[in-house]
Amino acid sequence: MAKTKVISAKEAAALIKDGDTVMIGGFMTNGTAKTICNEVTAKNLTVVCNDGGFENEGTGRLLHNGCIKRLIATHVGLNKEVATKFNDGSLDLKLQPQGTLAEQIRAGGAGLGGFLTPTGVGTIVADSSSPTTLEGKEVVELDGKEYVLEKAIKGDVAIVQAYVADESGNLRYKGSTRNFNPLMASAATITIAEVEKIVPAGEIGPDYVETPHVYVDYLVVKEEA
Repeated sequence: MAKTKVISAKEAAALIKDGDTVMIGGFMTNGTAKTICNEVTAKNLTVVCNDGGFENEGTGRLLHNGCIKRLIATHVGLNKEVATKFNDGSLDLKLQPQGTLAEQIRAGGAGLGGFLTPTGVGTIVADSSSPTTLEGKEVVELDGKEYVLEKAIKGDVAIVQAYVADESGNLRYKGSTRNFNPLMASAATITIAEVEKIVPAGEIGPDYVETPHVYVDYLVVKEEA
């Protein structure tokens, strides 16, 4: 079984190109690959994540450094820079219900075009004329009930954080740091995992592998704060 390539955080950041769609795992920076985020310099990025992180931390670091052109998230209230940049026109902000965003990413990883959900019917969530709603939304009727057609989301690069990886790239998460990470690992062309440690192949038992190595292209060892 081949080993997943171990690279530095700077090398990982260099894989992100201007204009890429980047998925960043985490929940209020819990489970966010901060070591990699701190090195990202690419511009005009579309970033898909649960939230806007904190000011100058995690996803917030990319925002603070002017890397993000469009942010697709579910909650941004903990980072005032999101509102500042949205109000001055430098950030295109799109907000989605959390479960909907998770399913969009899962659909992207599964090769689906999208899905139907009743969430948001009759609200701003289904209205693409709103500046914070994703474009191209449709409301369709099925068996007498209305649904929003939500399109799948995929990324050029996914940055995820895990507790441990083996040399093949199999990942295991710790507690709630799992959150969006496994979904995002499956839905990008390149997946980079920031991990606390790397162990020999086979040391993570098959029952404990939460992201299989086939999804993981590169490993970065987390730097302690």
